[in-house]
Amino acid sequence: MTTPGSSDSEQATLGGGCFWCLEPVFAGLQGVLRVVPGYAGGWSESPTYQAVCSGTTGHAEVVQVTFLPERISYEELLQVFFTIHDPTTPDRQGADVGPQYRSIILHHHDGQEEVARTVIQELEEEGLWDAPIVTELTRLETFYPAESEHHDYFDRNPGAAFCRFVIEPKVRKARERFRHLWRSSDSDADADPGRQASSGPSA
Repeated sequence: MTTPGSSDSEQATLGGGCFWCLEPVFAGLQGVLRVVPGYAGGWSESPTYQAVCSGTTGHAEVVQVTFLPERISYEELLQVFFTIHDPTTPDRQGADVGPQYRSIILHHHDGQEEVARTVIQELEEEGLWDAPIVTELTRLETFYPAESEHHDYFDRNPGAAFCRFVIEPKVRKARERFRHLWRSSDSDADADPGRQASSGPSA
């Protein structure tokens, strides 16, 4: 089985509000090997959750998705991404307010940047939102994995109010909209049982 970080896989780093909401959606997609919540896009080294939530680090809450391009494309990941958050609200997603919740795509190479610009342009032309898309598009410098308690938050806290009333509707919406991309079962061979992050930052 292909493992995360192999020559056959790529990574996408995306932020669209609380990373608790993004992780279970991308983890449900076929071709996705691993989803790691973390921080990126700022200037502070070795950021903590508390520091990022203060809005003073410049970092956004993001997820880093390791995927197999022959199973799911970067463009398809972005289509899912733009379905599960509002890319028109600067520094805000719903009740979550602050620069750490901004909509951001951190591309890993020029090819990803080109795809992202094309997807954004097409969405703007479709006029799906009343306001313009404000998603930040920038190159990834360093990704800092979040603390262990933020990994698999939805799976570990199914009864929590935030999971039931905020995260679960996003997962349901993505599953219904992208049935053709969804895993056939929780035991899909693409899944990486060691989905937790490595202990250090990655570039």
